[in-house]
Amino acid sequence: MKIITSRLIAVLLLVIPGLLACFGFLRMKNELFHYFSEFGNDAVVPNFAWLSFLLGLVMFLIGVGFIGGWIFFRDRKRNYVATRFREKRPKPPKPQA
Repeated sequence: MKIITSRLIAVLLLVIPGLLACFGFLRMKNELFHYFSEFGNDAVVPNFAWLSFLLGLVMFLIGVGFIGGWIFFRDRKRNYVATRFREKRPKPPKPQA
């Protein structure tokens, strides 16, 4: 039962930031759509909702950054990354003559 609970928690740790990134992307997309769709209506002056767009951008960056960091550190632990991203090992001391 312990392994099932730990795997469920691990899945939730990836699903919640994924949903956050999706909602952030949708919020940015909707604000851009509403802004450009108001150009066809002469009765309305186009107004861009910066606060809502920036909130969506922050949500998107947090979600993508969390998932990207999760994948990077998992791959680093399993040694799947390029040599420049691997952990540095201390060099052995030089023998003294």
